[in-house]
Amino acid sequence: MGETETAGRRALWCDGRAVALLMAASLTVMANATISPALPALERLFDGDPNAAILTRLLVPAPSLMVALVAPFAGLLADRLGRRRLLLGGVLLFVISGSAGLLLPGLPTIFASRLVLGIAVALVMTAQTALIGDYFGGQQRSAFAGLQISARNFGGFLFISLAGWMALFSPRAPFAIYALPLAFVPLMWRFIVEPTSPANLRDAAVVAGGKAHRGWLPAFMALLLLQSVTNMLFFLMPTQLPFLFDARGINSAVMTGTALGVLTLAGGCLALLYARIEGWIGHGGVFAVGYGAMALGFLLLVLSEAVPVSLVGTAMIGSGYALVSPEFVPLALGMAPGSRRGLAGGLLTASIFIGQFVSPLISTPWIGSVGYEGVFLGAAGLLAAMATVAAGIRWARQAPSLSAR
Repeated sequence: MGETETAGRRALWCDGRAVALLMAASLTVMANATISPALPALERLFDGDPNAAILTRLLVPAPSLMVALVAPFAGLLADRLGRRRLLLGGVLLFVISGSAGLLLPGLPTIFASRLVLGIAVALVMTAQTALIGDYFGGQQRSAFAGLQISARNFGGFLFISLAGWMALFSPRAPFAIYALPLAFVPLMWRFIVEPTSPANLRDAAVVAGGKAHRGWLPAFMALLLLQSVTNMLFFLMPTQLPFLFDARGINSAVMTGTALGVLTLAGGCLALLYARIEGWIGHGGVFAVGYGAMALGFLLLVLSEAVPVSLVGTAMIGSGYALVSPEFVPLALGMAPGSRRGLAGGLLTASIFIGQFVSPLISTPWIGSVGYEGVFLGAAGLLAAMATVAAGIRWARQAPSLSAR
């Protein structure tokens, strides 16, 4: 199995389509968290705005609202009109709307540009997810899911770390990073081709008549809910971590950039091993280990204000999230019929960003009641419970085979 996985990964790296899709995947982290290190400085820059506190915190998850609203419709468009045009148009819109914060005069207009950015992300991520199902199948699809999370995390490490240093010069400077995807367009233009049939029927279950996909919606919706909750908890990092450091008297711009850089770098490295780990411990084991690591990371952030401990905590959260995130794509694409992959990709994308958008709406008033440490401790407890349930499900599924022996 190890040699097969290695050969499959090498084949993906030699496939221009895969490389182009990995470039598109890196935009997910860039869309929201790139400006995170500049949030406290932006709040001070626009302190004359009576809504500066809430608007500043909503700048990070603002794209998520539009993704949640637009992605399902983008999925329908992907099924009917094709994936290529959605992907390329979305990247160009991403560049224009993302970098607009360099010039816009105030927080309301910047917030509006972030909503447009969300439309761009919906187009890009929906088309990208559908193309994964169209281009790849079986073990290759699972291997790509791990590489996709690595691309997001390594891209996040580069973009967020760069943003942390740029924010020292100007709170607007990180918006310039959104122009970088212009460099991706030529490769995408060349290698992203429209599949001969959006309803790719290479999967054996679909070829057999789609019986495996009957009644797919209930399980699919449960998977979407789990993904939303996962992202809601994970998004405490870019939206509330800067203010936690600020409250502790730490240089929030540099420390946030460093901490989120460590988070994404650790996640990117671990995601490269996802296919192998999943083969060892199965889906339930991956969820148990991943959620357990995230719980430990949040606990470390509460227990100590020491910088090394905080960085270890963020690394644990990034590693755990990088383990569970790849699970959702192959599971979802395996549930959905081939003719509904665009819709499935849209709903899957929407569930990620619904969780991200509601995260500060829930956590900000919660912080007002129990403080930052209380919220992070609560997140640790919920993730520990999720890890326990996942471990119990895995054990229950293994018990019959063990007793048979």
